[in-house]
Amino acid sequence: MATSASQAILTGLSRRLVADGILDEAAMTEVVMEARSNGRSLVAHLVDEGIADASIVAIAASQEFGVPLLDLDEITVDVEAVRAVNASLITKHRVLPMVLRGKRIYLGVSDPTNLAAIDEIKFQSGLRIEPVVVEYDKLKEAVAHALEAVDDSMSDLDDDEFDLEALEITSDAEEKDVVTKDDIDDAPVVRFVNKVLLDAIKRGASDVHFEPYEQTFRVRTRLDGVLRQIATPPIALANKVCARLKVMSRLDIAERRIPQDGRIKMRLSKTRSIDFRVNTCPTLFGEKIVLRILDPNSAKLGIDALGYSKQQKDHYMEFLSKPYGMILVTGPTGSGKTVSLYTGLNILNTEEVNISTAEDPAEINLPGVNQVNVNPKVGLTFSTALKAFLRQDPDVIMVGEIRDLETAEIAIKAAQTGHLVLSTLHTNDAPQTLTRLVDMGVKPFAIATSVRLIIAQRLARKLCNKCKTPVDVPAAALLKEGFSQEEIDTEITIFGPVGCKSCDRGYKGRTGIFQVMPVTDAIARVILEGGNAVQIAETAEAEGIWDLRRSGLEKIKDGHTSLEEVNRVTIS
Repeated sequence: MATSASQAILTGLSRRLVADGILDEAAMTEVVMEARSNGRSLVAHLVDEGIADASIVAIAASQEFGVPLLDLDEITVDVEAVRAVNASLITKHRVLPMVLRGKRIYLGVSDPTNLAAIDEIKFQSGLRIEPVVVEYDKLKEAVAHALEAVDDSMSDLDDDEFDLEALEITSDAEEKDVVTKDDIDDAPVVRFVNKVLLDAIKRGASDVHFEPYEQTFRVRTRLDGVLRQIATPPIALANKVCARLKVMSRLDIAERRIPQDGRIKMRLSKTRSIDFRVNTCPTLFGEKIVLRILDPNSAKLGIDALGYSKQQKDHYMEFLSKPYGMILVTGPTGSGKTVSLYTGLNILNTEEVNISTAEDPAEINLPGVNQVNVNPKVGLTFSTALKAFLRQDPDVIMVGEIRDLETAEIAIKAAQTGHLVLSTLHTNDAPQTLTRLVDMGVKPFAIATSVRLIIAQRLARKLCNKCKTPVDVPAAALLKEGFSQEEIDTEITIFGPVGCKSCDRGYKGRTGIFQVMPVTDAIARVILEGGNAVQIAETAEAEGIWDLRRSGLEKIKDGHTSLEEVNRVTIS
C-alpha cells in the first residue's frame, strides 16, 4: 500500500529523479510532501534545502518535459526581452525573459510545470512563450542583474540636458501658454510623462501609446514601425497620466465617454520644438491615449533621403514641375505618405508659388504654405476648404485625404483647370488607386485626364551597416520570393540582421519602398475601357514600372534591408 501511495504522489520531475537514482522512492515522497506543506515548488525545495544539486535538477527537468536546457553563464540576456515583461511578474515567479524574436519570447524557468507563471506572462505581454530550463540557483542572481540593467529604458535620459519639469509645453490652440506642473498637482506624474516623451523623441519613435488594462498599465513606443514596451507604471497612475496628457493638449478632462483630439508642442530649445498629435479613446478599463510625434525636420530631409530609385525620383520630380494635374500618394497609416507629400511641397515652396493645404489635422508646420485644419463640426470640410482655395488664386493645392466623391470631384476639376493637386488615398497599391476612384463615383474620363502620377509606398526597416551579415538563401527560395534566374546567376548577396549596440535588433532607421506609376497613354486607355486593377497592373509592368514587391527586392539586392523585412511589408 505504501508503494502505491508513493507512486500516486511521485509524478513528473520527482519520478524522474527517483529513476535517475538521486533519491529513493521513500525519501522523494517525503520531500514532495514537505514542499507541498511549505507552499514551495519541488525545484526550490530541493535546491534551497541542499537535497539535490541545481544542475542535476535542471537536467532532469529538461529530459522529463522535453524542454531545452541552457546555461545562464554562457548567454547574454536581451534587455528588450526583459522590458517586454512586467518586472513584478519576473520577480514574483522568478523567471527570466532571455531572447525576444518577433512575437516569441524565450523564458528561462527552473520549473517547466509552473504553467500559472507562463500563462500570466503570456497574457500580460501578448507574446508566445517558449520555456527554457535553467538552473535554479543561477536564475535568482540573473533575474536581479537583468532588472537592474533595464531601469524601464529611462536611465539614458540626461537630466542635465533637459529640465524635465520646466519644459515649455503648449497646446495647438494657445501656443504661447505654458502648462506647468500646477495643472496636475502630482510632480512625479509630470516628470514621468515628460521623460516618456523625451525618451521617445531621442530614440526616433513615431508614436507613444499609453494603454490601461484591468490589472496593468503599459507604455509602448513605435520604433522603426515596430511597437516596443518601455514601461509598466502602477495601474493606480493610469488616470493621473491620462489627466496630465489631457491638460497638456487642452482636452476636456471630465469627458471620458467619447474620443478627443488635441495637440501638444514641446519646445526642447530656442531653435527646436516637437509637435505631438494626441488622440484619446475610451476602452474597458480607462482611456487609451496615443501621441503621434510630428517632427518638422522630417519634411526637410530632401527627396534623396526617402529611398526612391533614380527612375522613381525622376518621375516624381518631373510631375512636380508640371503646372497642373494630380499626384496621389497611397499606403496604410504610418507608411510615410505625409513626409512624401511635404517633401514635394518643400521643393515647390518658393516666393513665386501660392500653396494651400487642407488637412485633418496639419501634421507638419511648413512656413510659406497656407495650411488649414478641417473641422467638420463647424462645416469646414475638405470640400468647403477646396472651394475656398479655388477663389484665392492657388498654384498648388494639397488635400490631406480624398474621402468622398464631392472632395474627389472638386480636386479633379482643380487639376483639370490649371492647378497642381497633391493628395492621398488609402489603397494597397497604385493600380488599385485608380479603380478606387471609379468606385467612389468619379468618371473614368475625368481620372484619365487629371491623374498624372500615383505613388504607393511602404516603410521597411534598414539593416544596420555595422552588424549586418550575409545569409545563405537557397536558389529555389530566391526564385519563389520573386528574384529572376538571371539575378540568382549573378550571385547576389542577401544580408540579414544581427544586432549590436548601435541598432535595434539588427535594424536602424527606415527606408521607403515605392511604386511610382505615371498614368501613361496605355494606362489611360485601360481606365477609359473600364479595366480593373489587375489589367492596369499588367500594363504598368509591361511599361517597366516596378510594383512594391519588385522595389523591395531591389532594396534587398542593394543590401539596404532584409528579405524578412520586405516580406513583412509587401505581398510575396
